[in-house]
This record gives sequence, C-alpha cells and structure tokens, in this order.
Amino acid sequence: MKKPDGKIVLLGDMNVGKTSLLQRYMERRFPDTVSTVGGAFYLKQWRSFNISIWDTAGREQFHGLGSMYCRGAAAVILVYDVNHLQSLLELEDRFLGLTDTASTDCLFAIVGNKVDLSVGATAENGAHRPGPAGVPKQVQPEDAAALYRKILKYKMLDEKAVPAAEQMCFETSAKTGHNVDLLFETLFDMVVPVILQHRVQGPPQTVDIASYKPPRRTKAGCCA
Repeated sequence: MKKPDGKIVLLGDMNVGKTSLLQRYMERRFPDTVSTVGGAFYLKQWRSFNISIWDTAGREQFHGLGSMYCRGAAAVILVYDVNHLQSLLELEDRFLGLTDTASTDCLFAIVGNKVDLSVGATAENGAHRPGPAGVPKQVQPEDAAALYRKILKYKMLDEKAVPAAEQMCFETSAKTGHNVDLLFETLFDMVVPVILQHRVQGPPQTVDIASYKPPRRTKAGCCA
C-alpha cells in the first residue's frame, strides 16, 4: 500500500451519514445502512499525492478513538444531519476536542448531510420537491457558519488567514450525490498546499495506538 501524503478525517455523531458520504464518493454508490466500528479508511490519489480519508465511529463507546485518528490530520470534516439540530450541537460538545491532535494548520469543513429528506428538498434535475418523509429542516447554513467561526476562535485562528465560512460549509446528500464530489474535491485542492508545507517541516504524523491519549472534551458554550 502506498504511504499517504496527508490525512482527512470525518467526525460526527452516529447516523449522520459519514460512511455513506465516503462510499458515495469513493465507490459511487449509496450503501445499505452500516455502522462503523472504530475506524476505516480509503486512499485517494489526487494529482501526484496520496490522501487517506478516515471514517470514524460516532458511537459513544468509540469516541476516544477519534483523537487518535485525528493525529496530524490536514483536514477534518465535521458532519451533522440538517434535520436534527442536536447533531450539530454534538460537533461542538463532543467532537471538537478530538481535533486537538490534528495539525496546527488543519482545515475544517462543516457538512450538513441528508438534505434529500428535508421539506422542499431539490431534486438532482433542479426541480423543487418535498422530502419523502416531509422532515422539517432544523439546521440552516448560517448555523453551520456560526459553528465554523466558533471553531476558528477555539483554535485561535485568524479568520483572515483561513478559508471563509462560505467556502467550508456544505450541504450534501449521500443518497443522491448532491455536492458530495464538490465537498471532497474542494478539500483535496486545499489540502495539497498543507501537504507541501508539512514536507518542508518534516515527516507526517501517523496513527499510533500505543501512544494514544484520551482527548479532552469540550462543553457547550466553550467557544462562545
């Protein structure tokens, strides 16, 4: 297996569709319901670089492993369900602290999945149609943008020195493929300069189970 040049990690609560997003992009299919145990990854060649994409379990019993998988990550994709506000809140409460082991110049994408289930969802041909279950959308794009700005404050990053929220907040459907390619390929292009910078600084960090330490958990409002 080729050695990865950089790493992207997906984080989020169970049932938000992390695995489905990754399989939609890498395998061009929408899988049956699956639950990730621990973590799994794909290796994607982008230009002349090999990028590993890690899918992590959202279940509480596997929570601490996320910190290990995030170690040295060039980018983190934080996934929530647009139809469940709590899944967005969990990103700050439970998952943000796991990214403390990522690289200091780590990029963050906030992804609202399952837009195909929302009332007034848009079909692939652009037509307006109601979601099959008529689920009311609970999270708006401005809510995701607000979380993105909180993350920048938590990481003590200058908003002027990183991509704007409009570039890093996505709404997707793993089922229809809506914006899935855009999400991953936008990140790949942004990660390449990070990879090059890491090559100048030294070898990339890898997952090391033996040296893994439990992450610190954030609390609601910690970034306010």
